[in-house]
Amino acid sequence: MIRISNIKIGINKVVARDAERQALQNALLSRIEISPKDLIDFKIFKKSIDARKKDAIVYIYTIDANVKNEKYILKKHGKKDVAITPDLSYRGVRPGNQRLAERPVIIGMGPAGLFAGLTLAKNGYEPIILERGDDVDTRAAKIDAFWETGILDTKSNVQFGEGGAGTFSDGKLTTLINDNRCRTILEAFIEAGAPEEILYLSKPHIGTDLLRETVKNIRKAIISHGGEVRFQSKVTDFIIKDGHLNALIVNDKEELPCQIALLGIGHSARDTFEALHLRGIEMSPKPFSIGVRIEHPQEIIDRAQYGDSAGHPGLVAADYKLSYHSSNERSAYTFCMCPGGYVVAATSEEKGVVTNGMSEHQRNGKNANAALLVGVQPSDFGSEHPLAGVAFQRKWERLAFQLGGENYHAPAQLVGDFLADQPSTKWGNVKPTYKPGLAFAQLKECLPDYVIETMKEALVYFDTKIDGFAMPDSIMTGVETRSSSPVRINRDENNGSNIKGLYPMGEGAGYAGGIMSSAVDGLKTAEKLMQKYAPFK
Repeated sequence: MIRISNIKIGINKVVARDAERQALQNALLSRIEISPKDLIDFKIFKKSIDARKKDAIVYIYTIDANVKNEKYILKKHGKKDVAITPDLSYRGVRPGNQRLAERPVIIGMGPAGLFAGLTLAKNGYEPIILERGDDVDTRAAKIDAFWETGILDTKSNVQFGEGGAGTFSDGKLTTLINDNRCRTILEAFIEAGAPEEILYLSKPHIGTDLLRETVKNIRKAIISHGGEVRFQSKVTDFIIKDGHLNALIVNDKEELPCQIALLGIGHSARDTFEALHLRGIEMSPKPFSIGVRIEHPQEIIDRAQYGDSAGHPGLVAADYKLSYHSSNERSAYTFCMCPGGYVVAATSEEKGVVTNGMSEHQRNGKNANAALLVGVQPSDFGSEHPLAGVAFQRKWERLAFQLGGENYHAPAQLVGDFLADQPSTKWGNVKPTYKPGLAFAQLKECLPDYVIETMKEALVYFDTKIDGFAMPDSIMTGVETRSSSPVRINRDENNGSNIKGLYPMGEGAGYAGGIMSSAVDGLKTAEKLMQKYAPFK
């Protein structure tokens, strides 16, 4: 096949899928100067939007085409925009020959655990996955109940359960890593029911509604290939003998013999961090970020990004990504932006308030939201203890809980009042989406002074980039503290920890940041295991 890049199609031509394909075919035939009979087939490899000229917004495509007389076309048109399609297929690793005494165990069923489990299962290693929370359907019902009633289940919530924290988010699949495994991950998601467009969109997302069914189907695939999944199975201790993992204690009572355990525990498994620390695994505090969720009308963001084309049926809900370096040497940025989404209650501990963002696949909610965060360093934590970052998070979450009324309502303040350093008293044109509810409060009472000052500067600056970002009645909801893990569990070049048999991986261990990078890290950790050991069966 040949790859043709930089094909531009105006938004008026892509409203319907059939119209888009016809427009692409016409552009393709014109670019490489062939007739329809010489075009066997084609598919989209990449699709992005260029909205720099608001009056001439276009989609930019890269197309892979199967054509007759390929060598002639390459000779005639061969340049940077016309070339042979590279081979991006995934190549597995050669299995090792050491024998496992027991089936490998994966702790946690977020992206890292899911894709480590899927890889091992497909290659005959019969993994056992231990997930402390519920299956995704049971979990969703408990989360809905929490959002409606304020009754929290600490075992099964937005942080814990099948699919991990990303299942109740926007389902973003963007990543900064450049790894062919990313395509393998996307193909697995599609095989499990995700829309095919995630393979070529420059900013792919699945949406929480579709992601729930997708992770369920990945679980079914793991089981069909010989894996086992156990829900409500929290690892509460690790039996270590002579520096080697010997067994796991599950739910404080069952002893599960275990030679190999992959730690995909997620960034909120604070009790597991503590258990690992007590058993001597080497770890250290790491930087992360804290702040709030900021909420605007989606139409404001669409207008800022698309101009008069906002609302055009050929355009998706607009997003943004902003950053600012402040006068106090702190950095602020927006994170996990959810077009047409909702601000959600995401705590996993009693007496704490944590916020996050969520969107469904269509992203058709009235509001846009994003985390507005400020970086914090281990030097801010007040201690050199490896888990000092956890204590730091918990401090601000509990203050937010108190400010909200100690019923999981979150403290909130309008941007205009935040900048004026005064409490809010009523909502403006922006209606909040957070459940179970909000309480007006001054956010400076549940965040550090340097975070407050940096956010104030950033709001003013971001308003120069997106007109209306600092609109007075947009809503700031506190607090967001789980942007990434506060801990890094040390590992070597083979992804092993100082405790032989324990393999830290994913976001919780400090080696990823999001669904895609976590999934890739899980796959890579599975490969490390496979290179050393023979299939179990």
